[in-house]
Amino acid sequence: MAIIDHNSRSRLIRDLSISFVIYSLPVVAIFLYFKLTNGVITQSHLTLPSFLEFTKPAFENIRTWGLTIFMLVLGIIEFTAGLYDDEWTGEERKIDIVCFLAPKLLLPPVIAFFSLTALPYLIPNLSNSLSWVPFWGGFFLIAIADDLTQYWYHRLHHQVPFLWRFHRTHHSAPYMGMAMASRQNFIYTVFFSQIYLTATLTYLGLGLPALFVLVIKSFITLGAHSSIKWDKPFYKYRILHPVAWVLERLISTPATHHAHHADTSGDGVGHFKGNFGNMFFLWDVIFGTALITRKYPTSYGMKSYKQEEWYAQFLWPIFKSKKEGSALAEGVLSVPLKAKVETVSPSPVYYEQAQS
Repeated sequence: MAIIDHNSRSRLIRDLSISFVIYSLPVVAIFLYFKLTNGVITQSHLTLPSFLEFTKPAFENIRTWGLTIFMLVLGIIEFTAGLYDDEWTGEERKIDIVCFLAPKLLLPPVIAFFSLTALPYLIPNLSNSLSWVPFWGGFFLIAIADDLTQYWYHRLHHQVPFLWRFHRTHHSAPYMGMAMASRQNFIYTVFFSQIYLTATLTYLGLGLPALFVLVIKSFITLGAHSSIKWDKPFYKYRILHPVAWVLERLISTPATHHAHHADTSGDGVGHFKGNFGNMFFLWDVIFGTALITRKYPTSYGMKSYKQEEWYAQFLWPIFKSKKEGSALAEGVLSVPLKAKVETVSPSPVYYEQAQS
């Protein structure tokens, strides 16, 4: 049985080709800058443009503890406003708390080993080799490399049935908000492709641009997951409509990202088959996976969700669910939405359709 049909494969190849062109844009821009200045480097990434210098301490503090405080404060506001509709109970609470805390314990040693041991061994002579790149060039390079890579990582986890099993935890929450923003299977988190790419670019000398990209991206992605629909005023007031048109095509907003978490795609609002963008929604616009309605789903998650145990959601496939009918139970396979019907079944097998 083919994992991806012919049409999907052709579209995938086309979109990947476009991606390579997009990846090259900041490289070409930096090269042209270098040529136009006759090789004279007037500014490196190690020094911020003067008008941004005062923001550096703020960004450093936000990266170390500010984002965690932001999530907690926003989460408290969401709970106070009753935006979870009493759904944050039992296994939901356990999996959300574990997924919030685990990356803060799992990822630092992994990234530290990769940055301090693996990279010096693999590319020993390239440390800080890109330190001549101006701040704007490094920011442009990392913003595209990081977020476009995550777009593909996310998209493939929806379109390849086997990979979907490692991402479905994020879509099992029947609500949106800070409580579920970090909700992921540990394998999806540890192999988060773009964090290693950004770590490599930092090793090559682009640490300061990486800091600014990380903070800005974090605020956008957290804002898109929030149950507080901060984008509504842009749709309500006519004077803000031009801003809304640009905003919703450039970055992820609650309306577009909530649609991605809807429990159905048949109502013209839900769109778990697209809207994969994290910081930039622009990727969805370019690759035709976007749906913009300025509306919000009435319900979230997956209709087949069985309130699986927290350890099965976080640690699958090491631990399997004991819930009958769960997609994470022993012997359940994941198949494409348009899988061919098998006329002969040698043994009874349960199937879960991947949300693609």
